[in-house]
Amino acid sequence: MKLYQVRKGQFVYYNNELHKVYGVKPMYKLSVHLIKLRDLSQHITNAAGVERYIPKELDSFIFNNKVYTLRNNRKPDPGDYILINNPAPDTLDHYSLNEIEVVETVDNKGVITSDLDGIKHNEYLLMVPGRAPDSHPIDYKDMENIEEEILDDIGHQIILPDGELSSKLGDIYKKRNSDVLLEAMVVAIKGQTIYLGGGFELSQEELMDPDQWEFQYNPFDN
Repeated sequence: MKLYQVRKGQFVYYNNELHKVYGVKPMYKLSVHLIKLRDLSQHITNAAGVERYIPKELDSFIFNNKVYTLRNNRKPDPGDYILINNPAPDTLDHYSLNEIEVVETVDNKGVITSDLDGIKHNEYLLMVPGRAPDSHPIDYKDMENIEEEILDDIGHQIILPDGELSSKLGDIYKKRNSDVLLEAMVVAIKGQTIYLGGGFELSQEELMDPDQWEFQYNPFDN
């Protein structure tokens, strides 16, 4: 992209992952300031390093380590997140493109957010927790390359004795009760042994223990 095309609030891909532009400073060589939506970490690059993406209904992505699917077919409840994808603020409002806000109250005209913004119903998409089966994952721009690099035997999975499917390649788990945020992907399965990225090797029983690991998402599920 050209620098003049980069705007605050745009969703962009940087290093193949979904980010949001939070600032553009033309006087610097690394002029584009980004927030990675997955973990809210900050990154700096130039305009050539990003590619714009316009979010739409049924897109799903990770925001602050939790998965959401965008919907516009129902009104939010207090406490829900919304993505302001079609901003039309009044004079005294201060929200802008693709801001993510928490809903405080809802009426027929719109919502009031925790930032005291009054937003009409046609200005936002509701962020519904979870990755809906009919959603379009947008966490990565190029899913196929990730799949080729990480998943040599995609489709292999463990079937428990009761017939229910369990872990499969590509599943990402978060370590519970850890001093630091730790997420790891299932990169190999041999029998009942699960191999996670980062050198973790554990049994299926250990991975299914909710006190130790929490399933997050699978970037390759459609």
